[in-house]
Amino acid sequence: MTLAYEWLGPVMFAGALVLLSLGYPVAFSLGGVAILFGILGISLGVFDPVFLTAMPQRIFGIMANYTLLAIPYFIFMGAMLEKSGIAERLLETMGILLGRLRGGLALAVILVGALLAATTGVVAAMGLISLPIMLRYGYSKELATGVIAASGTLGQIIPPSVVLVVLGDQLGVSVGDLFIGSVIPGLMMASAFALHVLIVAFLKPDLAPALPAEVRDIGGKALGRRVIQVMIPPLILILLVLGSIFFGIATPTEAGAVGCGGAIALAAANRKLTLKSLRQVCDATLRITSMVVFILFGSTAFSLVFRGLNGDRFMFDVLATLPGGKTGFLVVSMAVVFILGFFIDFFEIAFIVVPLFVPVAQNLGIDLIWYGVVLGANLQTSFLTPPFGFALFYLRGVAPPEVTTKDIYRGVIPFILLQLLVVVLIIIFPGIVSFLPSLGN
Repeated sequence: MTLAYEWLGPVMFAGALVLLSLGYPVAFSLGGVAILFGILGISLGVFDPVFLTAMPQRIFGIMANYTLLAIPYFIFMGAMLEKSGIAERLLETMGILLGRLRGGLALAVILVGALLAATTGVVAAMGLISLPIMLRYGYSKELATGVIAASGTLGQIIPPSVVLVVLGDQLGVSVGDLFIGSVIPGLMMASAFALHVLIVAFLKPDLAPALPAEVRDIGGKALGRRVIQVMIPPLILILLVLGSIFFGIATPTEAGAVGCGGAIALAAANRKLTLKSLRQVCDATLRITSMVVFILFGSTAFSLVFRGLNGDRFMFDVLATLPGGKTGFLVVSMAVVFILGFFIDFFEIAFIVVPLFVPVAQNLGIDLIWYGVVLGANLQTSFLTPPFGFALFYLRGVAPPEVTTKDIYRGVIPFILLQLLVVVLIIIFPGIVSFLPSLGN
């Protein structure tokens, strides 16, 4: 490519981001930009059409990708867990158990968010059930909305996580290793949220009071029986799914299939398995999976044309020559992901930006498992950061009228800072990620 046309690659990348920020569908934005710049490049004589001959092979490669098969399994499992009513029963039981503590209801929300990380509608469920109760018993609107929105995002870093499945595919690393490496960071994130709640409740008891005795007292035997019935089944399911991955018994895809069967069994045990609920779960799974596949098709076309215009070489040269070497690259790449998370979803970030980072990270000798977990923890903020965080939209949709958008935005700020603190700790102390995977080697 002549120097006169080296601007085509960067302009193509910027054009895709502009279309995404304007709200155009991701797959069609990427595919449309690819077609437009492909035609422009061919007409200027700087793009070789032979690049496009790789498109069919790439598409069939996506469809045959065994790792990506885990995505519909985990989506189905999460949607079925939502329909089974487990989230509601867990919230009620944990609320009674922890209700005697200041901030106990908020702690219950965090625990349920961590336990049911795979559940797709956990933010909406907790918003519908816990938020009115927390407000009724005197919780601060900011604290209540902040803890619900933040706890609902834990599924992006705590396995089994669709985010980590996608990152594993884009980074070319084992999804199982990403799952194992993200366990401690995920628990750190949940612990940081819980510690924040305890400190707030200790310093300002009126913001997070304990439940009245008549609300939390249902009798020892009845409570014990309820704890066993409500908590043991989902814990067994989690151990089956994650344990089979951690101990090498099953791949993430196979474990996802086991999780689907377990989620169906739990729904049946709770008498929530109906033809209507099964149809709704299958519909949600099909819609989300189709969206992911079409985004992959669009990003494949985009990457082929982008590479044909030498855009990847331009981005590599820019990122690999940043001041500070490895540290400079980490700062810039994390800042880009964090800022993009304000405006676009993690799928777009994973399919557009992450492939540009991978060759540079490899060139700098960065451990891609560690880098993937750091990216996952950072991507988690894309669900929480105003103005377009998806968790905020879910919560806004189910919140009572007296809770304003301003209350929700103010409430999530401390939790965003806590997330960033955990990301910084993971970067400073890589052993947080590498410790568990190293035990299996």
